[in-house]
Amino acid sequence: MAPATTAFGGAWSTLPTSLTPWILDVIQSMGHTQMTPVQASTIPLFMKHKDVVVEAVTGSGKTLAFVIPILERLIRRERKLRKHELGALIISPTRELATQIHSIFSLFLSAQPRAPAVDDLSDPPNPEYPDALLLVSSSNSAPTQDVQRFTASGADIVIGTPGRVEEFLLGKGKSIVSVKELEVLVLDEADRLLDLGFQAAVTRIITHLPKQRRTGLFSATMTDADALSELVRVGLRNPARIVVKVQAKKLKSGAPGTQARETVEERRIPANLKIHYIVCQSSEKLVQLTRIISSEVTEYKSSRFIVYFATGASVDYFYRVLPDFLPPETALFSLHGHLPPSARTRTLAAFSDAPATHTAPSVLLATDVAARGLDLPHVDIVIQFDPPSDPKAFSHRCGRTARAGRSGRAWVLLVGRETSYVDFLAIRKIPISERPYFTGSGDQPMDLPPAGEDEDEPTRPDDAEVPVFLGRIRKTILTDRAIHDQAAKAFVSFVRAYSKHEASYIFRVKDLDLIGVAKSFGLLRLPRMPELRDLPRDGWEDAVVDWNSFAYLDKAQEAKRLADGAAAATVLDTEREKRRAERAEKQKANVAWSDKVVKKEEREKRREKKGKKRKWLKTQAVDGSEQKDGEHGEHEDDAVDEGDDWDELAREERMAKKMRKGDVSQKAFDAEFADFD
Repeated sequence: MAPATTAFGGAWSTLPTSLTPWILDVIQSMGHTQMTPVQASTIPLFMKHKDVVVEAVTGSGKTLAFVIPILERLIRRERKLRKHELGALIISPTRELATQIHSIFSLFLSAQPRAPAVDDLSDPPNPEYPDALLLVSSSNSAPTQDVQRFTASGADIVIGTPGRVEEFLLGKGKSIVSVKELEVLVLDEADRLLDLGFQAAVTRIITHLPKQRRTGLFSATMTDADALSELVRVGLRNPARIVVKVQAKKLKSGAPGTQARETVEERRIPANLKIHYIVCQSSEKLVQLTRIISSEVTEYKSSRFIVYFATGASVDYFYRVLPDFLPPETALFSLHGHLPPSARTRTLAAFSDAPATHTAPSVLLATDVAARGLDLPHVDIVIQFDPPSDPKAFSHRCGRTARAGRSGRAWVLLVGRETSYVDFLAIRKIPISERPYFTGSGDQPMDLPPAGEDEDEPTRPDDAEVPVFLGRIRKTILTDRAIHDQAAKAFVSFVRAYSKHEASYIFRVKDLDLIGVAKSFGLLRLPRMPELRDLPRDGWEDAVVDWNSFAYLDKAQEAKRLADGAAAATVLDTEREKRRAERAEKQKANVAWSDKVVKKEEREKRREKKGKKRKWLKTQAVDGSEQKDGEHGEHEDDAVDEGDDWDELAREERMAKKMRKGDVSQKAFDAEFADFD
């Protein structure tokens, strides 16, 4: 493929309407000597009272495409905005992107010439040129303070997230902020804003705004369905649709002896961005991550990396264990949506300002909160440890490098059937090429599938460093029980996120090697979860750990664990005693019941014998007079035996009468006749 070149849309002087001199000075000081195609296409339309829907790849200059028209429109107003009047509103899906847009406005506004002070203080107008106000959630800013800052500064450009803007316009500031003179509404990363999570808030905001305004929708991944089906809802009026495509020339060889033909390939990523993927086993992902970073540092002198994970718990965990596998001078940063707003702001500023070199690289571990719109300076490499759950986020992640004409590389790790993701990306016009597996020696091995991936083709052997990495991670985990808790939480959160992947026909939990994932996470033991219930444990061994003495480094946390353990032991002992007592009662009840049954059977036998005796006596009384002396002698022996029984029965009957009168106890009666048969 021929090398990609950066396309320009012409000089700033070629715009139909000349820019204000001080605005042009700021643009040139930023190093933008020429317009990008999206700027050349959007700015003239937006300045001519036209609604626009703009789709362009990441890093193509979309932010300036709406910042410049907003400033020019407000500057050229015939009547300047008064206090409490709002001139432009920009809504962003994340506070990080809103903060970045505000910083660009601030860069321009700090260079503007100021108007002289006005003596009339009854209703003072704003300065000659506009000011900007940022509305995002933070620890030191509340919605009430947003209104106070707006009133004090006289700002007429507001940038914020949907929830905060809604509270500003329809809540605390409804009776204070006037939107009657609103000139421009911009929805940045519009496809994300039109998602279900923001749809209701954005709808309420737009309903509150005047219809006579200019509206712009900007995004890098806005499909026809995403944009056109929502235009009526968001109130665009006969918009101009601007799609800036990236085309790369590709040489295609023909028949032997013929000259190669040059074809054009359409892409939805920057022209100078190269995306590679590596096929590996689940247990080898951490090994490959460290080798990619090492290779980029040594071969290409790369110094600034972003590594994307599926969940914030994974970011927190690998932030603790990765330092043992990276160059000693590496600076690690972590960013995800569960961090406090102030911590996220500090992390982005620290990563951007870190003096990274190839001998002391900077690595940002992040989730998709750092995927959209952020212009982080000089990011050389993007690595996707986990492919994103939302396929649209793939190009946004990769777009953090190769921005504004610079070159960059992106990597993604795929396991098993995830290789079908490559064809999925090709349909979305995102070209991606395979790179061979990195070995520990730094040499590239034969380009073979991992062991067990394809039974019909030769496979490469398992990576010998996987057990080594597992042992090193476990050694780190054993230093602090808190790291073990993070490991289990990260593993569970990853499996949950994987099961909810939007491309579920490619990313299926039942096809995922969860034992290999557990090895990559360095778990001491497998957690209890439904996905692991019937899973074969081949190749897995729990670490040998004395869980009673495995302690937290934090003294307060360890004291709580011991206290909870003692309380749990007390509860367990109580439960054991309770169960023991219940068993004893049950056995006692069973014994008493058994004695009653035996006694009842004995009484039945005695009644039966008494009945036989009475019947025999009647027979003897009837037949006695008829018997002869000889006949009586024939039955003499039998009569003697039966007589003994009758004597015993008579004795029992006499003693029973005594027992009824109270002369003999039941116990004595039972002892006397218990064995009577």
